[in-house]
Amino acid sequence: MKRTTKYAGLDVHQATTVAVVREETGRVIARAIVPTDATALPTFFRGMRGRVEVAYEEGTQAQWLHDLLAPLVARVVVCDRREVRRRGNKSDWRDAEELAALLQRGALRPVYHDSAPRGAELKELARTYVTLVEDATRVMTRVKALYRARAISTKGRAVYQPRQRAAWLAKLPAGAVGFRATTLYRELEVLLALRATAKAALLSAARRDPAWAVLQTIPFLGPVRVALLLGIVQTPWRFRTKRNLWAYAGLAVVTRTTAEYTLEGLTPVHRRRAPLTRGLNRNHHRLVKALFKSAATAAAARPGALHDWYQQRLARGMREELARLTLTRKLAALTLHVWKTGDAYDPAKLTRPAG
Repeated sequence: MKRTTKYAGLDVHQATTVAVVREETGRVIARAIVPTDATALPTFFRGMRGRVEVAYEEGTQAQWLHDLLAPLVARVVVCDRREVRRRGNKSDWRDAEELAALLQRGALRPVYHDSAPRGAELKELARTYVTLVEDATRVMTRVKALYRARAISTKGRAVYQPRQRAAWLAKLPAGAVGFRATTLYRELEVLLALRATAKAALLSAARRDPAWAVLQTIPFLGPVRVALLLGIVQTPWRFRTKRNLWAYAGLAVVTRTTAEYTLEGLTPVHRRRAPLTRGLNRNHHRLVKALFKSAATAAAARPGALHDWYQQRLARGMREELARLTLTRKLAALTLHVWKTGDAYDPAKLTRPAG
């Protein structure tokens, strides 16, 4: 092959990967079906001379494939195109060729996948803990639903306590219903024990991160919230400004505008018309949003500098839901600023814009 820039689009599946390679001129110079394994894919790209760029869609193997190809090619772009409307026929070859064409035009928006070995370990521990929390919550919901279906009130958490379990089981009919309840309780015990183990491993790994101590100085960002942020976000330098973090956390306001210019004589002039808002962006990381929202909810209800700052917004006539959103954005901006600078949180600087 010539020493020209090449753009490869990959349609990745469990057993095989369909690859289409384009030259700078847009001509397709290679098509191949390669096994999805750690030997065949590197061999395919080692035979190419010149600069090679690769693009494929986000998926189960995305991180593994990124770590495999990043040392071999000039650039790896992992993109999320789930919200793209597609028309006409669909096939693996069409998808791979489309990715190669979009990569050549620079029309793909990358999803962050760069991470150090320690960051990758922390990310896996965070995923493990979150999964166990979700599974335990699901089983707890099923336990309450079992009682609620028989008009038995289950307020609070008493229904889950081991010491009161016999009394609660006695309220259910004997037979299959009792057997189901006993099985759910045993499942819950296992999940709670695993969750505690995963939490300890997550906190132990997070404490070794240099940013652990400084992020702990931010009010209402406790050990678990900080550990999850370290595991998910990995590094603050992936966000150029606080607005980039707001978009990632689902806190960015979506605006729509059209017919922005008018003519005064022959001179185009920008209309003085505010863009229409359409709520917050929907393409975001839901767990990061939940972390900042829960911290802001606690800050709004408990005394402190952040509570006073929130009350000032309400006193100025801001609606309560907008004040909570503003407080959530403030916490996110503070987190990014403290993480980047390494300076501990200072309530005296709360009114200053965070970078």
